[in-house]
Amino acid sequence: MDGDEVELRMEHLGKVFIKGKREVKALDDFNLDVRGGEFVCLLGPSGCGKTTILRILAGLESSTSGKVLLKGKPVASSGPERGMVFQEFALFPWRTARKNIEFGLEVKGVPEAKRREISSKYIDLVGLKGFEDAHPKELSGGMKQRVGIARALANEPAVLLMDEPFGSLDAQTRNLMQKELLRIWSARKKTVLFVTHSVEEAVYLADRIVVMTARPGKVREIIDVPLSRPRDRTSREFITIRSKVLGELEEEFEKARAGELSPE
Repeated sequence: MDGDEVELRMEHLGKVFIKGKREVKALDDFNLDVRGGEFVCLLGPSGCGKTTILRILAGLESSTSGKVLLKGKPVASSGPERGMVFQEFALFPWRTARKNIEFGLEVKGVPEAKRREISSKYIDLVGLKGFEDAHPKELSGGMKQRVGIARALANEPAVLLMDEPFGSLDAQTRNLMQKELLRIWSARKKTVLFVTHSVEEAVYLADRIVVMTARPGKVREIIDVPLSRPRDRTSREFITIRSKVLGELEEEFEKARAGELSPE
């Protein structure tokens, strides 16, 4: 981590969606500081606004209130300093792995030779050498997500935003991709904000876990994960942190079930 310098700051974020004649408050006074090089996971009940936060940070959605600061400067639209990795892969089926990785570089007008140099670097980094010319239909789920990660990294973003990127993978591939992501993160030292529904995944990956309340989403608790990597999922320390996170989440689920908060 790059010391204690705040790279990404969310101040009093609020978001209200209009559905017909009804207002749905997705976020309410959400506040979070993320330090440079930090790996932070967002956890919370379905509908608590996790994905909405990432979309606001990426500039794909505007907040109703509050602001986002990147290195102290307000963020109001999309930009190459923030890379997004989606759960659904979001690859162009007619483009090869290399051409998918190079897409953002093409949009920016990077010359072909430079695009190839950059894409080759990230193809090696994510372990796709030999599959550069394969189309998405020829790749496994894990390999498609490697392409998505490489595409996001190719623009050299300061912050990597990841929306349940391994949620659709089988358990074995998911565990492998978690290890691969940590290897890539360790090599590049990007700041990562990672949304997940899996408590175990959060404890395995994160420096800190942000547990959110049920809708409208705000910060309920921030839990440090002071475990060295690689982490042993069966260790006493790992299980203790997992149990603490589960306890926080279960209280929010109980609130929703008891009707204290509006249903999703």
